[in-house]
Amino acid sequence: MTAWLLDGLLAAMLVITAVSVLASSSLFRAVVMFIAFGMLMALAWMRLQAPDIALAEAAIGAGLTGVLLLDAVAHFRRGPGNAREGEQG
Repeated sequence: MTAWLLDGLLAAMLVITAVSVLASSSLFRAVVMFIAFGMLMALAWMRLQAPDIALAEAAIGAGLTGVLLLDAVAHFRRGPGNAREGEQG
């Protein structure tokens, strides 16, 4: 009974975070929610007894992609005319 409750709660949290990523008006909040979604997906893969996929999801889906998206948001906020000294482009 407890396993079904945990799985249902996990599924609901996945849907809620996915909708909040899509509905967010703030880019930073959307990226943070995307990272949370990736971590919840890793937990879902662990519940499905697929630790290799869970590890890949945590490392690539939440970790690497999240960092790259946060960097992209930072570049987007600076704008094209506000590049740091020494950067080209």
